Amino acid sequence: MTDSGWNIDPGSSPPTRDHAWFPAPQPSPSQSARPPWPESGPGPVAHGVAPAAPPIPASTPVPTPPSLQHRGGPGRFVGSLAIGVVLALMIGFVAGRATSSNSPSASIARAMAGAQVTPAASSTAPLKGNEVEPVAAVAKVLSPAAVQLQGANDLGSGFIYDPSGLILTAAHVVAGNSTMTVRLNDGTQVQGKVVGSDEATDVAVVKISTGKTLPVARLGTDAPVQVGQLAIALGSPYGLTQSVTSGIVSAVGRTIPSQQNNMVAMIQTDAPINPGNSGGMLANRQGQVIGVNDSIISNAQSGTEAGSVGVGFAIPIGLAKSVADKLVAGKPVEFGYLGVKTKDADGTHVGGFVASVEADGPAARANIQVGDVIVRVGDSPVASGTDLAAAIRARSPGDTVRLTLFRGGHEQQVSVTLGRSSN
Repeated sequence: MTDSGWNIDPGSSPPTRDHAWFPAPQPSPSQSARPPWPESGPGPVAHGVAPAAPPIPASTPVPTPPSLQHRGGPGRFVGSLAIGVVLALMIGFVAGRATSSNSPSASIARAMAGAQVTPAASSTAPLKGNEVEPVAAVAKVLSPAAVQLQGANDLGSGFIYDPSGLILTAAHVVAGNSTMTVRLNDGTQVQGKVVGSDEATDVAVVKISTGKTLPVARLGTDAPVQVGQLAIALGSPYGLTQSVTSGIVSAVGRTIPSQQNNMVAMIQTDAPINPGNSGGMLANRQGQVIGVNDSIISNAQSGTEAGSVGVGFAIPIGLAKSVADKLVAGKPVEFGYLGVKTKDADGTHVGGFVASVEADGPAARANIQVGDVIVRVGDSPVASGTDLAAAIRARSPGDTVRLTLFRGGHEQQVSVTLGRSSN
């Protein structure tokens, strides 16, 4: 049941998935000494896994992995068939945040940080979308703005979105840090200040000052996002900077719990997102950022690494930019508030069943009643109580929204002016 109108009752929410966090880096660990990864944290979506093991030399036969723990490293080609069989037999999944703690291969990643990277040409002009190699074209346009972020415990990604040196990333990437080491596209490392973060949406902003003109990623805040369109992810999976993967948008408006178990409507993609990708870009074929890569669902089990199985989630760029603007301005991050408690409807109509209405709240003033089933917010369908929570949360305090509901078998529409909530 929702809390004050938009947190879902544990009894009606999806099965809880473990929220994994990982230990601080150890100096030059060996692969044989890799520690088991502890589990902690409040939310069902976790975002951290250690980088993969060092690559095997070309002269060494590639072994078939005995388990899925090597899917991000050696044996990934031979192991792909085994992975497919195992995945087909799996019953459940564990969600993992796409940050990267340090393990043996993290030492390699840090060593690679000293290598010089040839910067790609920077451009802010939109792509036409008809390039022969669209992924390559997008990578050329956006890679200059991609950065790697390193804090006390985690490696993550981010991207420069403002020429003043503002970087968008995920809140869990910067958690517990006031400064971050930022590695730019050309290999330069500078110190960045954490301007602010909002755990409810998992959005954070870091600021750097370099004294030079910085490349900026184009944000597609008004770009339509539809199922099946090309999706390109840029970031530093497993500490491997300037990595690019591609796939499609698998779903939009997918309701996923944030770290604080608040509901956020995210973009789902099958573009491979792995540990270290958190905070990086998800872009369309026009070279516009449509989302901030945030979390994955993986088949990791206790004692094994989490990795991509083609189910990743990104925070829509419109929401991320709105939160970032408030953080930079020093304003509180607030969300729309309806003032009801809901659960999933289990009758004739699919939607959010109103279990209680707060006295003198926005819903009460709009004459929403217990027993109503809300099926649409504006033009967006609502399939569950979590969908309703995410849809309301995506609006701002003071917004007037049209709700479509069923009462006594009859469809009605009501207009509600939303209140405010800060969590």
